[in-house]
Amino acid sequence: MTENTILHSTIKGEGKPLLILHGYFGMSDNWKTLGNQFSEDYQVHLIDQRNHGRSFHTDAFNYELLAEDLYNYIKHHQIENVNIIGHSMGGKTAMLFAVNYPDFVNKLIIVDISPKAYEPHHNAILAGLNSVDFSIQNSRKLVDEQLSKYIPELGIRQFLMKNVYWVEKGQLGFRFNLQSLTENNPEVGKPLPQNTSFDKDTLFLKGEKSGYIIPEEQIIIDNHFPNNTVVEVANAGHWLHAENPKDFYETVCEFLA
Repeated sequence: MTENTILHSTIKGEGKPLLILHGYFGMSDNWKTLGNQFSEDYQVHLIDQRNHGRSFHTDAFNYELLAEDLYNYIKHHQIENVNIIGHSMGGKTAMLFAVNYPDFVNKLIIVDISPKAYEPHHNAILAGLNSVDFSIQNSRKLVDEQLSKYIPELGIRQFLMKNVYWVEKGQLGFRFNLQSLTENNPEVGKPLPQNTSFDKDTLFLKGEKSGYIIPEEQIIIDNHFPNNTVVEVANAGHWLHAENPKDFYETVCEFLA
């Protein structure tokens, strides 16, 4: 296992390990504020998944690889009995890791995603991102203006713009591997494999205004995670940890205690 295939992370605090996995187009920095809070009680690992943030880029991208990356990360850092928080795509990674490597996991927290299959639904975002030509859009303002032609929602653009950085003087770029994420977009909606289960404590957090987890999916959740609790976070959509961090933090702490 070479260093450059170990996921990049920021590690803060001491205590039981708490691993946090971001969602599609996200990065570990999205969890900085909550990570600081959790680090008062836990050793927090804010992780960049492959093709995201500061982690390595590859053409291949699917949940089997993402779960294996997490296994390699845990072995590399010689940690065990970990608690995992996974949001959206990170939640799917966490679910697959837990069913594949249950002995490594203490408790599991899945944020606004269920084990079911989701139709690909990031077409406008991918079209907008792929329309950016950094030789023309050579300032953050111009990149945002270009994205706004495809993505009217300011909040989503601000989230995506966190990935824009200066590769070198005068040259902007995206931190994520846009080509691989575009080519492998259908992988992001894949379901948890059938006949897989994780029988330890699992918390599903859903945003009150989000449609990612609906009551009809409870049977699917129960099949894969028999010891689950589903909690709705008020006044929040899909990014509930950013939209209602206070309730999110308190609910997670209560579950982990």
